[in-house]
Amino acid sequence: MRSGTGAGRGRGTVLAAALGVLLAAGPTLAGPAAAQPSPDSGYGRHTDDGRHRAVPVKGPVLAAGGAADSKAPTGGGLRTVLGATVQDAALGTLNFAVADAATGEFLLGSQEGVPATPASTTKLATAVAALALLPAERRIATTVVRGASGGITLVGGGDPTLTALPADQVRIGGAPVDRDSAPASMADLAHRTAAALKAAGTTEVELSYDTSLYSGPLLHPDHDAMNIAAVTPLMVDEGRIDPRSPDEAPARVFDPAGQAAETFAGLLKAEGVTVRGKPGQAAAPAGAAELARVESPTVARLVERMLTTSDNTLAEAVARQAAAAAGQPASFEGAAKTVTGELAALGVPLDGVRITDGSGLAKANLIPPITLVKLLAAAAAPAHPELRPVLTGLPVAGFSGTLLNRFGAKSGANGAAGIVRAKTGTLQGVNTLAGTVVDADGRVLAFALMTRTDADPAAARAAVDRIVARIATCGC
Repeated sequence: MRSGTGAGRGRGTVLAAALGVLLAAGPTLAGPAAAQPSPDSGYGRHTDDGRHRAVPVKGPVLAAGGAADSKAPTGGGLRTVLGATVQDAALGTLNFAVADAATGEFLLGSQEGVPATPASTTKLATAVAALALLPAERRIATTVVRGASGGITLVGGGDPTLTALPADQVRIGGAPVDRDSAPASMADLAHRTAAALKAAGTTEVELSYDTSLYSGPLLHPDHDAMNIAAVTPLMVDEGRIDPRSPDEAPARVFDPAGQAAETFAGLLKAEGVTVRGKPGQAAAPAGAAELARVESPTVARLVERMLTTSDNTLAEAVARQAAAAAGQPASFEGAAKTVTGELAALGVPLDGVRITDGSGLAKANLIPPITLVKLLAAAAAPAHPELRPVLTGLPVAGFSGTLLNRFGAKSGANGAAGIVRAKTGTLQGVNTLAGTVVDADGRVLAFALMTRTDADPAAARAAVDRIVARIATCGC
């Protein structure tokens, strides 16, 4: 029986649906967290960093059974269920779209084809492009090679997650990580390099560092040295001044590549190898022999981390990895061209789409809600299993990442906690949310809600969440 309000769904069924989404989602970084950050840091920019604990699970992205056998709701049924929630004054101007995730069929919307500022939901497009171009098991290497005149060169491969912290102090979103998600270690790289040098009878070297992988501007147009670091292929701990600082808007160093080289020199010294002078920037010689390397987690894991914690610095790195794979310059421009090209190849509608970065910090970005829901449906499609980390990386309502503190008991949307997975987006005056929700009949729906409002950000987010919670009640 299909109910217009979903009132017939018992608490046991709700919990079963929630568990179905959580446990059938595939490998994920999502999970409970030890600390709870505010979704806004007050900098008037993209501030939706969150916290999570790594809980890898396995299985298909969309649960079998109810989701596969039930019918999608009708547009009229959805309209009735949503009622006045889409007219909340806190929403300001609202563009939205809802589609059947299993088929991609559009069900309901308002101004769904009108471009709006996507904020960090731009990362969904970045993730799709990267996974379409790069094998999920690909890892990003940071290497040390023989340099000119007997020196050595530290070569940046584009891994901003490379860490100088001891393994037991590494945190992602404020919580410990599992082995598969643990970042590469600069200390390991120094140890391996020192061993190779000592084996060759060398305990004193000159050190240079190579950042030639990237081209174009170092700084994002909206760079503030807080929400994003300078975009360079060589950095350690994402350029944080204090790598143990909380994830939300940490202060960044002026020169991440130079800091990484200095850190590496210090670690070499601890291994018994002296670095003469100050490390200088220089391209590695062509065909230089490799002395040592460390590698990042897989691209799939990096994408999940990027989406779960809304990591801007990592997003720009992932976008450049995609650009390089597509034969484009590893720059803002090359990455943007690559992302839009991959969306077009997937058949995702691009009318009105303008993408200028990989993170969504740029207010110049424009994406209509229909594009986001079609993108999510493509990620769920059986024809594109390579895109699954787009869905498994989405934060879970009331449970992980940037949705940890949303859909709570007093939100008016707590009925959807655990059955919504969505990417958040926050800029000054902009609140967006795009992801998947399980309706009352177990059908998985894709949605995108995009607001422009002068209302208090917390009120706007709560109004958005209540819309999604109403979609979840639909047995219509």
